[in-house]
Parts: sequence; structure tokens; C-alpha cells
Amino acid sequence: MIYHLFRYLEGAGVDIPGMGLMHYLSFRAMMATVAATLFALIAGKRIIRLLQRHQIGETVRDLGLQGQIEKKGTPTMGGVIIILSILTGVLLFCDLTNIYVILLLVSTLWCGALGFTDDYIKVFKKRKEGLSEKAKLIGQIILGFIVAITVWMSPDIVVREKVADPAVEVVSGRKGLNVNTETQVTTGRYQEEDVVKSTKTTIPFVKRHEFDYRWLSPFQGAWGWYAKWAIYVLMIVVVIVACSNGTNLTDGLDGLAAGTSAIVGVVIGVLAWLSGNLIDSNYLNIMYIPGTGEIAIFMSAFVGALIGFLWYNSYPAQVFMGDTGSLTLGGIIGVSAVLIRKELLLPLLCGIFFMESLSVLLQRGYFKLTRRKYGEGRRIWSMTPLHHHYQDKKQVPGQVLIPKPLPPHHEAKITARFWIVGIILAVSTLALLKIR
Repeated sequence: MIYHLFRYLEGAGVDIPGMGLMHYLSFRAMMATVAATLFALIAGKRIIRLLQRHQIGETVRDLGLQGQIEKKGTPTMGGVIIILSILTGVLLFCDLTNIYVILLLVSTLWCGALGFTDDYIKVFKKRKEGLSEKAKLIGQIILGFIVAITVWMSPDIVVREKVADPAVEVVSGRKGLNVNTETQVTTGRYQEEDVVKSTKTTIPFVKRHEFDYRWLSPFQGAWGWYAKWAIYVLMIVVVIVACSNGTNLTDGLDGLAAGTSAIVGVVIGVLAWLSGNLIDSNYLNIMYIPGTGEIAIFMSAFVGALIGFLWYNSYPAQVFMGDTGSLTLGGIIGVSAVLIRKELLLPLLCGIFFMESLSVLLQRGYFKLTRRKYGEGRRIWSMTPLHHHYQDKKQVPGQVLIPKPLPPHHEAKITARFWIVGIILAVSTLALLKIR
């Protein structure tokens, strides 16, 4: 709103000192981070008190995990703090007419509502299973199709594949031709054919860092055109569903999901900045996607909200995010990665979420297989998702394929080590942009 207010005043001829700062993505990104963090810190304490007053606490079953029983009664549904903090930074400093910001706002509210419903059923209806897995999946799939069809049909979501004259002149205080950078003016002109509705995305290790879903189409001509978009739409749905569920499974230790998501958010913000910057995208030989600089501002608010939330969620947690937060974080990560055409980098960037999800799938599959073969189910890890394997106090000799550490690790140590792995994966993802 501040951004739009200043733009309106500028158009009306009003000159306020510092007004030109709103033209700078870097300034707006920093202010969005500060606004989201401060809101989480200030409002978070009041929201936690409100949750305590209404006895909205976590229900805990004794699964033999170290420090688990002590969490009983800790306020949950703290994802509300994250959502409100993100909205604060975004509404103040983002361009709300930008299609990417609109999609991310819809995704935030959609996933937040889905998670809130699940938490509400658990807390107030006293149904520990919450919203059914089928209902969650349907909600995530619907969001996936909303985003995918918008990417397909919206004339505002395009990539520029060719530049007539790539020469760029740096001029302080001026804005370029939809370059979405701070102080750049392009001396060349884009031709109409340069703006395309593309099914291309980014992959590492190849010269142009590009993969086209059209290559997976078994058809040519008109049918091929529909087939490539059908493949791309389905891929977008799969990415959004997988990210949302992966983050949800990772939310099991104090600060684990929030800290890991913040690390991922920083990288996505950087990639969005680079993709929306003419000079940087040309230098790195990646697709130039006009308008994605606003995603960088959104992700700045995202990271700021998580930093503020960690003030209360770090060990020992004063509040849990619940599904209200975890589903929202995963949805935002998945949608933003799709919009900047970096979804195929997510298995590396979101390696923590990927391994947490994979551990659950492998555990279930191995248990069913061994039950049919030996008459009793066996496990790969003592407990899944993976972080609980290092926290489990129980030891069942001969029944677990991968022995757990003894004594079990403290959850603060597990969280810190997962953060370190997340940072390594994040840096490796950025390094891939130079490997071709």
C-alpha cells in the first residue's frame, strides 16, 4: 500500500523526499523483511496469549520421543502469525497488480485456510486425525490447477527468449523497459516475437540451462501444443502438492520447518531477483522473466515472517505453527519455484523436505513388503519422518534396517544439523547456475 501510495503521489506531481526509493527492488525487499519481522515479534506475543487464553494447545501422544511429553499444551495454530506477517510486508511494499504477487497471495490464503481447517478440527472437534488426507490432497490439487491454468492462460506470464540489442546502459535513478531492475535502462528494443508463452524451465549442467516440457510430448502440430501444456500443468500440480506435503512432514521439531523454509526462501528470492534482471539473467544465461522481481520482495517478507516466528518457535517452543503454517510454507515455496521456472531445482534446494517425504514413503512401502514376506512388518528407520529417527528413545534389535544413534540426539541438535545441511544444499543450488 505504501508502494502504491507513493506511485500515486508521484503521478500527481507530489514530490516527497525519499519517494524515489520505491523504484528500487532492493529497498522494498529490505523494508518488507523488516515489516514482516517486526509484525511477527510484536503481534506474535499477543497471538500466543490469545491461543493460551482459549486453550488452543497441542495434543501429544507418547511415542517414546525424547522431550515429547513436555510439549503437551503448547499453543498451536501459530501459523496465523506467519501468514499475517507475510501479508503485512507484501501489502505494504509489493506491487499488488503484479500477476505473480496475486498468485502468491491466493496460494498463501488458500493453503492457510486448508491448514487452519485441519488444525481447527484437531483442536476444537477433538479429532486427532484432523482433515482427512484425501481432503487435504484435493485442496492442494485444486490450488495446483488454479496456478497452472493461470500460468498457461495469463498474457502477463511470459518469458523473453531473444533480445534484439542486449546492450545495457546503467543510468542512476531511471527505470528501464520492464526490466524490473533498480537502475537499468536497456538501449535495445524487444521485438514482439521475443515475448512467448513458454513451457521451458531451468535445469543444471546444460549449456542454456533450459528444459522444454514439449520434448516429453508424443504428438506434433496442434495436438503437440495441447500435450505439452497438459504435461506442464500436471507437473506444476505435482510440484505444489509435493512441496506442501513435504513441509508439513518436516514440521516436527522446534524451529525445524521454520528455519529450513527460511533458508529455502532466501535462495528462491535470489533466483527470482536474477530471473527478473536483464543483466544478471543474460550473464548467467538463464531465462529473463519480466516481473519476477516482485517475487523477490514477497520472499523477503516470507523470510522476515519466519525470522520473527523463530523468536517464539525456537527451542523450547512457545508456539507451534501447526498445519496452518506448514501447509502454507510449502505452498508458497512450490508456487514461487514454479513461477520463476526453477521447480526442477527443488529436489536439491528442498532436499530436507524431499528426504523427509521419501523416508515416510519408503518406510510404508518396506513395512508392507516385509509384512507380506515375513508375516510381520519391519522398518528401515526406527521412526519417520526422518528427524524422529534421531530422536527416538526406543531400540528394537533386528527390526530396524538402519540403526538409530544411541543415546538419542537432543532435538535442538537435530534441528541445528538439519539447518546446516539445508544451508549446504542452498549454496549448492546457487552454484549450479554457473555449472553448464
